[in-house]
Amino acid sequence: MKHVLVIHDDSGDETATIQMLGTPVQVRRIGCSGDLELARALIAEHDGQVSAIALENMPASLRLGPARQPHALGSALAATARQTPVVDGSGVRPMLERWGVILADRAQPGIFSRKRVLMVPGLNHDGLAHALSRRGCTVRYADPVVFFGMPDLPGVGSPATLPRVAAPTLEWLKTAPFHRVVPRAGKPRNPRPAAPFAWADLLAGEIGAIRRYAPASLHRKTIVVEWASAEDRADLQARGASIVVSLLDGLIPVDGLRHWSAATVEGLLAALRANPEAPLTEDTYLDLLAEIEWSPAITYLQPEDAGINKFAFVIHPLNVSFIHSHPWFGWTRYLPDELVEAVAAYFPPIYVGKVSGVRSAATGQRVEGYLISLGATPRQMMRHGERFTYTRLNQAARMAERMGARIMGLGAFTSVVGDAGATVAHEADIAITSGNSLTVAATLEAAKQAVRKMGASDLTRGRAMVIGATGSIGSVCSRLLAQAIRDVVLVSIEPEKLIALKRTIEEETPGARVIIATRSDDLAGECDLIVTATSAFGQRVLDITRCKPGAVICDVARPPDISDAEAALRPDVLVIESGEVLLPGEVSISYNIGLPPGTVYACLAETALLAMDGRFEDYTIGRNITMERVKEIYRLFKKHGLQLAGLRSLGVYVTDEDVLAKRALADALRADPALFARTRTEAAERLARIPAASKGVRARRPVRMRWAWAAVGVALAGIGLRRRVARSTASAAYEEVTR
Repeated sequence: MKHVLVIHDDSGDETATIQMLGTPVQVRRIGCSGDLELARALIAEHDGQVSAIALENMPASLRLGPARQPHALGSALAATARQTPVVDGSGVRPMLERWGVILADRAQPGIFSRKRVLMVPGLNHDGLAHALSRRGCTVRYADPVVFFGMPDLPGVGSPATLPRVAAPTLEWLKTAPFHRVVPRAGKPRNPRPAAPFAWADLLAGEIGAIRRYAPASLHRKTIVVEWASAEDRADLQARGASIVVSLLDGLIPVDGLRHWSAATVEGLLAALRANPEAPLTEDTYLDLLAEIEWSPAITYLQPEDAGINKFAFVIHPLNVSFIHSHPWFGWTRYLPDELVEAVAAYFPPIYVGKVSGVRSAATGQRVEGYLISLGATPRQMMRHGERFTYTRLNQAARMAERMGARIMGLGAFTSVVGDAGATVAHEADIAITSGNSLTVAATLEAAKQAVRKMGASDLTRGRAMVIGATGSIGSVCSRLLAQAIRDVVLVSIEPEKLIALKRTIEEETPGARVIIATRSDDLAGECDLIVTATSAFGQRVLDITRCKPGAVICDVARPPDISDAEAALRPDVLVIESGEVLLPGEVSISYNIGLPPGTVYACLAETALLAMDGRFEDYTIGRNITMERVKEIYRLFKKHGLQLAGLRSLGVYVTDEDVLAKRALADALRADPALFARTRTEAAERLARIPAASKGVRARRPVRMRWAWAAVGVALAGIGLRRRVARSTASAAYEEVTR
């Protein structure tokens, strides 16, 4: 049997026998209570009697960034032995930390993504810092704060300054007592500044240093250390920390030993070397480590944090009034709208609210979502190049990862710009969906309900029109409607794509009648159902006065294609929004998205639904939405207990009384052709006085020079607000997110 002695700087004596790599090994841990003479005596006593001796929390060497330095006390202790190899964990720690981070990330994907990491300290934890930085983390070092009590000055602790401070730090530490090099839990004589800890999402390094120098509040922070005792976890839980990742706790699970340090692991590997003369290096240990299967221990300290799948959803102001209504930007209502809208487009993504309380009715899986807003209105997105929006969506994706989300949905016009999410999905590490599959399913279900409410008992005898038929939503709506109604009119400004779509439908649905056109006016009066799904601006996509009595218009576009003023011209026509969705559970949304409580747009619901089902994958991206995806997402919709909300028209729920009134008007118009003709003529005259618009946007005049002074003011304010937003999303907003 192999024997390994572990000498640590605390008190206590414990022994356990384990099986490692098929060999029984007896491990004895003896504490010297910081007494170096006792440590030397123990080494001398066991020299030649055990297979390896490990010094825990008594490093023989120091490493910080590019600097290396032997520790005077530790290296002298190691030299005490003449026969038995003495190790301090430095030979395996970098490798174990890198591997442990990979394994923890596999067990909990995204647990480290884009986090702000404070190394407490970075001394002898280069492997951990490197592994976390590879996962998109921003790493800073608390070594100046921990070892020297330095204030939180700009640049102190940044990787850029590390090469300059590493050597002086090690020069001072090389003769420092072990309790200064590897701090223990307790209260420091001089409290350290809290700002570096508040900046971080994740604290990594030594459990003793974190407990000693971190502030009393570690609200929702993640802690990554080699090991953590029950006492350590209780302390961190009391401070509000969310997760503890103990990288080595699961390496060799055995009763009798409180924890497994890198020094202990290196002692075991040194004892198990096939060639006792092999050097004590990482290369020697590599093959041995490759045979060990382990998974780091990930402990959720706050019960409410465990088992929640997280998503993010991107929104943006539909028009400039949304900017005015934000608490930070209320003052902008006193400035020209054109300038406010133009400057806001350059703002970085902002966290604005949280969706909580969502729970699957089938599995009980809990889901939480973060709402992230861009500053650009649809008009600004169209005026700028596609890359302008892609860049901001990539920033939002990185923010979402940092918050713990594993999938991000693209809301409103962000799913329209460019290639409908394909480029963003390719460039982002997080899963992306446009939400358009469920939008299609919910739209068609809402349209079916609306047509039936308006008195159509047999949908197969009607005719449907899709305006914007060649778009990502319009094309799959057209194909599915053709299967249900078999008489469809497809309208688009892209005639070549219309021809291809017509051929596709005729191949998929033999017997379907498909008419294609570039304008809707001539055929609108023959259709019972009209679906508008365009990205048009500053034009009228549908002349509502031409609709037949009792027609249903389902306006899928966000912002909508049909305005309140246009809808009022024909009170017999029912204009509904695309199907909104009720999420299951006790849903709370902390930001006003313009819908009743618990109700969300179908594109947001798809993102939440995929998180609910554990489908963290790129789902609906690009312009070619498949019918298989639409049908699959609708099955998941039913499985997890989501429901369509009541029909809404122009922001208001449609009651049975509203429908009866519209049906009565429609019946009267159908019964009296002369009355219908007069109604259409009068409506057309009023429509002529309403400026052509779509998405609530009309053609706007260029900004005049007389507003130049305001432009300067807004630009300067925008710069200040941009910095404020960046700071907020880096700290205060993150705190709010995790409450």
